[in-house]
This record gives sequence, structure tokens and C-alpha cells, in this order.
Amino acid sequence: MTDISQAALVLDAAAVQKVLTKVDALGAMRALFSELGRGQAVQPPQTLTLLPEDKGDFITYLGASTGAGLFGAKLSPYLVRPGKPVITAWTVLMSLETGQPLMLCDSGELTTERTAATTALAVDHLARKEAEILTIIGSGSVAQAHLKHVLPLRAWKEIRVYSPNLKEKGDVAAQWQGADSRVQLAETAAAAGKDADAVMLCTSSGTPVFDTASVAPGTLVTSISTNVANAHEVDIAFLNKAEVYCDYRATTPGSAGEMKLAAEAGWRADSIRGDLAELQTGVCEAPSGVKPVFFRSIGLGLEDIFMARAVYEAAKA
Repeated sequence: MTDISQAALVLDAAAVQKVLTKVDALGAMRALFSELGRGQAVQPPQTLTLLPEDKGDFITYLGASTGAGLFGAKLSPYLVRPGKPVITAWTVLMSLETGQPLMLCDSGELTTERTAATTALAVDHLARKEAEILTIIGSGSVAQAHLKHVLPLRAWKEIRVYSPNLKEKGDVAAQWQGADSRVQLAETAAAAGKDADAVMLCTSSGTPVFDTASVAPGTLVTSISTNVANAHEVDIAFLNKAEVYCDYRATTPGSAGEMKLAAEAGWRADSIRGDLAELQTGVCEAPSGVKPVFFRSIGLGLEDIFMARAVYEAAKA
């Protein structure tokens, strides 16, 4: 085996998946946003590079932390091919002490876990403490990871899951029903979300997947990103009705689809009530309870860096 003190680790998807069973993803996100809030980390905006001749694009996620002594980047390409596009992602982890690479790893599973753990951190800060009804829109691996990370955060009495044609996908439906005895498969998104305390949108859709018109005050709706241009899982009008939070206010409004579209219609990014760095360090207000709550994450380079650090440390151990 190569001496890891002399050479960078290279972990493919299978190796990362094996190590992730030993990683506290939510703890890694708590550490990240605490450092970001204390000014020990920097998060540049993500960049989208379009490839010539309409061949696709790639997104670069950067991040650096003096607290952790690390910097790095994730590269996520979307490569146009006949039929299905090629989508991959790799993260490189570097030492701020030596300037040398520590690890290159496949980011697929890593991204899934940090995306879900980031949402879970938001749920922990923003959902009512007495929350009992959890709704998940989406049924893929990202949605399943969301459930795993939020299960211990509240005393959930009902867990409703909706995804088109989920009941016809016997193996996937069985996975959900086997994940927890409280899981119920809903017939529609509206039925899943009725009177819910927290609604987690976990899809790859570029257009709204959940009608927020009837979302009650105090109810939390969370949303994630996908590669689709200006992707938004909620209608942009919801931003004017809700108390809005995000993963990082310095970068999210410039990348989140519904925020960009809402800004064109008059919504102001300075109306964002807080971000995870501020919530984690206690410098912004918690939800008031008089309006619905919306949390939007776009995925930060620092999330990848801190997850990569956790994977690296677990791999060394």
C-alpha cells in the first residue's frame, strides 16, 4: 500500500462509499459553518464554465479554511453526449501547511451526504422544536440521505414521501418503507405536504415540484440545487411570503435559480433573514413563526472540503 505520508490518497466511488460509513457528515457541516461564521474560512462564489460548441459545462466549487488548515476544489462537469449526458464530480483536498495535495476523491457519494447534512443542519436550526410531521418530495439517493440525517433531529410522528410513480417502483418503494416504520407513501405532493411541519424538496427538477400557496406559518420548506439552468423547486412568489434563509448569503442569491428569477421581479436579496454560518454562531434571528420559512442551499465548495477532510481522516484511521 502506498505510504499516505508521501503520496496523496486517491479514492474512487466505491472506496469513498466504504469510508463514509465512519463519517459524521452533520458534525462536519456544523464545524464548517461555525468556522465560516467565525471568519476562519472563505467561500468564493462557484463558477460555471461553458464549454465551446455547446459541449456542456463544468461548475467549480472552491473553499479554504485556516481553522482546518485546508483548501481545495470540486469540479463537476456536465458533458453533452448522444443520448445521456456524462455527469461526474471529483474533489481535491490540499494542505495549507505544505501546499501539497492530500487526497483526490470521487465526489458523487460525498456530495449526496453533504447536501443532505446541510439540509439537516438547517432543519435543526429552523424547524419548530415540536415538529412532528415530515414531508419528503423526491425518492432518489439524495432524498434517502436527507431522511437518514434528519431522523434523529425531532420526534417525528409521521414521515410522508411523494415522488411520481414511486409506488410503481417496487424496489425503491420497499427501500423507503423499510427505512423507518413511520414512512408513508403519499398519492400526491399536496397530500404529502398537508399540515406538515417540515417539507424537504430533494429532486433534480428545474421547475417547481410543490405548491407553496397553502404552506402554514412556521412550516419549513427546504430546497437544493441541480445542474439545470435557473432550477427552482418552488415558485418564485414564495420568497416574498416566507422568511428566507440560505446556506451562505454571500454566494447563494447569485446562483440559486428562484432567487435570481425573483430578483428580476423585484425581490431583494438583502431580505434574507440569515444563513447557516450566522445561525450556527447565533448572530441572526430565528424564525418568528408568523410566516412560512424557506431554506435554500446551492452547495458550497467548503462543504466538499470539510466532507473530504472527514473522509480523509477516516481513511487514514
